[in-house]
Amino acid sequence: NKMAVLFSYFRSSCSWRVRIALALKEIPYEYKAINLINGEGDQYSDSYKALNPMGLLPTLVIDGHTLTQSLSIIEYLDETKPGVPLLPRNPADRAKARALAYVIACDIQPVQNLRVLKQQGDKKTEWACRVITEGFVALERMLKESAGKYCVGDEITIADICLVPQVYNARRFNVNMDQFPTITRIDAALADVDAFRVSHPGKQPDCPPDLRS
Repeated sequence: NKMAVLFSYFRSSCSWRVRIALALKEIPYEYKAINLINGEGDQYSDSYKALNPMGLLPTLVIDGHTLTQSLSIIEYLDETKPGVPLLPRNPADRAKARALAYVIACDIQPVQNLRVLKQQGDKKTEWACRVITEGFVALERMLKESAGKYCVGDEITIADICLVPQVYNARRFNVNMDQFPTITRIDAALADVDAFRVSHPGKQPDCPPDLRS
């Protein structure tokens, strides 16, 4: 059995989601850094695009498969690996967890990712702050209905895996988190969980020394 290989960038929220899932499932892996801001970006190299035609992160090579798209990777890990479940077993709760994950991964994160921010010039912080805030207004309302200790009840799910990297981005782009008490409370609870701590950008091998935590 070859060790899994994760192509990641320390501050990529999509990579971070997969790092959390791998840590929750206690799956060891080799970390291969792809620098997204290095000139043209390593992700556009022919060798990387042979693995991931979109030239995006993450890519996980595991069990003889080359997998892309963070949510798809998380579902694969949940379906094939033992350990803590990443999706609730109850169908209604599973649908809720997926809906929350999709709100973050499909509706919020893509409009503030690196490709979009590059188009905003010197307005990028203002843009990211606005679009994350708009998304968090809806997310906060959803979480008031579904949350216990975590996003869906009291067990960690795919929704929590998506939430933490997005809150990190929100803080980076000066979103006022005081207006989102449920999001803030869940994020604080998850900060105490080992799998989330070891997956943090400040703990990754490609994190610059001044950003290490």
